[in-house]
Amino acid sequence: MPIDEAEERLRVGPPADHAAGLPAVRLSVTNAVRRMGIVKATRNLLALNQVDGVDCMSCAWPDPQGKRHTAEFCENGAKAISWEGVRETVEPAFFAAHSLEDLAGRTDHWLEAQGRLIHPMVRRDGGTHYEPISWDEAFALVATHLNALDGPDEAVFYTSGRASNEAAFLYQLFARAYGTNNLPDCSNMCHESTSAGLAATIGIGKGSVSLQDLHEAELIVVSGQNPGTNHPRMLTALETAKRNGARILAINPLPEAGLLRFDNPQKARGLAGRGTGLADELLQIRSNGDLALWQAIGHLLLQAPGAVDRDFVDRYTTGFDEWERHARAVDRAAVLAATGLTWSQIETAAAMLAASKRTVHCWAMGITQHHNAVATIKEFVNVALLQGNIGKPGAGLCPVRGHSNVQGDRTMGIWEKPPAWFLDALGAEFGFAPPRLPGHDAVDAVKAFRDRRAKVFVALGGNFVAAMSDTDVTTAAMRDATLTVQVSTKLNRSHVAAGRTALILPTLGRSEQDMTGGKVQRVTVEDSMSEVHASRGRSAPAGPLLRSEVDIVCGLAAAVLGDRHGIPWASFTVDYDRIRDRISRVVPGCADYNARISDGGFTMPHGPRDSRTFPTPQGKAVFTVSPLVVLEVPPGRLVLQTIRSHDQFNTTIYGLDDRYRGIRSGRRVVFINALDLAELGFADGDMVDLVSEFSDGVERRAARFRLVSYDTPKGCVAAYYPETNPLVPLDSQAAVSGTPTSKWVVVRLVVSGT
Repeated sequence: MPIDEAEERLRVGPPADHAAGLPAVRLSVTNAVRRMGIVKATRNLLALNQVDGVDCMSCAWPDPQGKRHTAEFCENGAKAISWEGVRETVEPAFFAAHSLEDLAGRTDHWLEAQGRLIHPMVRRDGGTHYEPISWDEAFALVATHLNALDGPDEAVFYTSGRASNEAAFLYQLFARAYGTNNLPDCSNMCHESTSAGLAATIGIGKGSVSLQDLHEAELIVVSGQNPGTNHPRMLTALETAKRNGARILAINPLPEAGLLRFDNPQKARGLAGRGTGLADELLQIRSNGDLALWQAIGHLLLQAPGAVDRDFVDRYTTGFDEWERHARAVDRAAVLAATGLTWSQIETAAAMLAASKRTVHCWAMGITQHHNAVATIKEFVNVALLQGNIGKPGAGLCPVRGHSNVQGDRTMGIWEKPPAWFLDALGAEFGFAPPRLPGHDAVDAVKAFRDRRAKVFVALGGNFVAAMSDTDVTTAAMRDATLTVQVSTKLNRSHVAAGRTALILPTLGRSEQDMTGGKVQRVTVEDSMSEVHASRGRSAPAGPLLRSEVDIVCGLAAAVLGDRHGIPWASFTVDYDRIRDRISRVVPGCADYNARISDGGFTMPHGPRDSRTFPTPQGKAVFTVSPLVVLEVPPGRLVLQTIRSHDQFNTTIYGLDDRYRGIRSGRRVVFINALDLAELGFADGDMVDLVSEFSDGVERRAARFRLVSYDTPKGCVAAYYPETNPLVPLDSQAAVSGTPTSKWVVVRLVVSGT
């Protein structure tokens, strides 16, 4: 992967002990004005996360009910809308001046910083450059390729979590009308373990809380999550909870600023630097120690007077007796080896849970990207069930999604393993028989292109090549495709690692006014807490040729399918209400869709939350037993977890600073414990290559990283992705969910260049 020249200017300072505050305000405003100009910046920021405004694309945190603050956004939300709304554009002349070989040598940060894509472009088979193409010719080209395949399963339709409900629904309809369930999405790489774990235990793969539940909780547990960088608006909810008397237990290898103190920039106290302390206890757990920790906590809760809600357990659950036998026999030595904690620390955590009658369990990708991720999430559920903390105010399960509509996309049918009831409803509504066999998830899609079982890749947003594990293998697989199609707003690595024929189809950003069909259109999204609401852009489009995602999907479908099945693709582009009418008849809980989003939105039904009904095969919530296996690390090796910087959203790199961790003008750093530095014979500031070690015997290397002495558990290191994605093999996946194991990568450090 190319290395930015600015890395040579990398500076390291002390990490921050708090998040947000006046610096966040200053950077939000100055960055927005610099990128968009003062008028556009003001319009966009004031519309962000407002009723009938623009839904922020930087995370899936829910909006508050009732009156909202004038500045209802965080620093990262301001960065996201500024990055989308930049004044710079990428014209056809840019592509004439830069070959694919030239672009491949640029960094991801440089590629996206060039500006908005505004013209459809094609790279012809054998060509060295992208060149302009008309929309009609682009659609016809896709139709020629898809209709020439030996079968529909040779095509893959990928979706980013940025897509609206309307676009996602039509996209899965297009793929299934074409004949395939090859519908991987970004959830496969992040929260798929959550979906699998929750579906198996409570019967629905979504969290069970509302924003009000966090405000009313007595205890909030934050596991494997860095809210200050990845979900900054969550800090406001944590602050409210603290002021209402809640305690917070944080469990994370790194002492992130957003777990320590929050200086709320919406309040004078926060601007003055007198914010709110957050974590009452911080457990700096070893990577992959969470399953062991929660088994130990379950063990201790069984012994704590009054901690078990026997009425809830008896009425609403099954499997308790077997789980109890397993929990009472927990191996203390194994727990201590896995977690790196003391038994006293674990007892303190268990006492916090025992004292709470209303506990919310929050987690993110620090939990989901392990071999045993699904088992760990089931252990969260075990403890919640043990204390009756599902289906009552101030309590529940709260997976915090990172992409703004990844949950909505799944609700709309973006899934390679669709349930039969969804396919039945879809087929009845549109008069065709959808395919029934499971399709490819993200990892299987790469393998299919690698093995030449797939030939055409269509992406509705995202940056698949940079986001996927085993970057070199993924890049080679995509370059071997006969056609790749990217529906995008910005240039990224996936346009460079292009198929033999490749299309770039530029789309409207969420902040831009959508006049498809000659009228102002709005779209909808679903947040992490199952709230569905509208989003409507305000800004003028970056270029006259941009089309909405809905328009592009309908254009592709009409060109490929013609009048097959009689689906009225052209009609959907005239009025998005017509799409929502169809959704209301296919997706349970979406009745009266148009009326309800006009009335401020609605909440999707959730049996465990709403009525303590659990749609599992057993008809009850399920206690599960998972074996505790302590993963061993060979001598001289370390466990790497991949992380985001504060100047980053997923694979989008806004800048080269991570001020909360003290990093300036660089990204190629490895955060490492001082004791590990000494034992391995390195010094703070040394340059090393990271070499991962897996059982397949393949050497995977990421070059030129600077060692940074940091407060991280001994034996555990951290570094930014996507720079470290090449170290994770395709086959290193979470059991059941298939999520790449980006939080457990065994590496050795070698002097750079050796």
